[in-house]
Amino acid sequence: MKTYTYTEKKDTRSGFGAGLAELGRTNPNVVALCADLTPSLKMGEFIKENPERFFQIGIAEANMMGIAAGMTIGGKIPFTGTFANFATGRVYDQIRQSIAYSDKNVKICASHAGLTLGEDGATHQILEDIGLMKMLPGMVVINPCDFNQTKAATIAIAEYEGPVYLRFGRPSVPIFTPADQKFEIGKAIQLTEGNDVTIVATGHLVWEALEASKALHEQGISAEVINIHTIKPLDDKAILESVAKTGCVVTAEEHNVLGGLGESVARVLATNNPTPQEFVGTNDTFGESGTPAQLMDKYELNSAAIVKKALAVIKRK
Repeated sequence: MKTYTYTEKKDTRSGFGAGLAELGRTNPNVVALCADLTPSLKMGEFIKENPERFFQIGIAEANMMGIAAGMTIGGKIPFTGTFANFATGRVYDQIRQSIAYSDKNVKICASHAGLTLGEDGATHQILEDIGLMKMLPGMVVINPCDFNQTKAATIAIAEYEGPVYLRFGRPSVPIFTPADQKFEIGKAIQLTEGNDVTIVATGHLVWEALEASKALHEQGISAEVINIHTIKPLDDKAILESVAKTGCVVTAEEHNVLGGLGESVARVLATNNPTPQEFVGTNDTFGESGTPAQLMDKYELNSAAIVKKALAVIKRK
């Protein structure tokens, strides 16, 4: 069994900041906008090196989306930055009308997604943003798993022509993917091979899926772990090839099971190869205040929950 280790933990929002800084040095068309949260979005290095290409919009997220849409007409590639709750729920109308409907080349970069925003509580957490964004025609939805992958994704989306939603987080998580990786939009990554159950995970839950695969291995169960960093377009082929071998699947995400990755996978299976599936995610609920670790445990978004669901779905084969 292939195992993964790490020597360092770091927040994925810092991966975004590092990727944006790199783009500032290599792509003169990249501009950055922020809604009064530059330290939280780790945009400081880009601002220091490219002050003329940074625009502080203030606490006016809807205005920021409109400005970003307008900038694309002049050939700029705007990266907007704010918390995921404000980047989607607060400005859905502006994204739909000015960006998605018009197919504008705007990169909506959203930090502090999911429960792991932590102590700020339900008003700042968002667990429905993937659903909101993936339903918009033409919108690409990306949710990387660690610092290195977030940096690579940030750089990659500048080359993609069209609107993108890039989701990342606040807590420090293990860095286990290569620093020199090539990020391919829409291309899933098989992390481990297995024959008994497929675990399809995204974002912070990818590391938890790897930990779950180790725990399952100790019970004699072979789990195949797939990192779905791109939720839309979804890599249907990778999912179908894996479940054809294992015969069952668990999906894991820091998001509401209604409208998230799990439902996208269920659609693929229902239309191609109906397969037993179990879901790890929040169940039609808002979050609450607490440390990220406390919340992930309470809402069962961890390796133990993935193991539990894997054992359940194997029985359904």
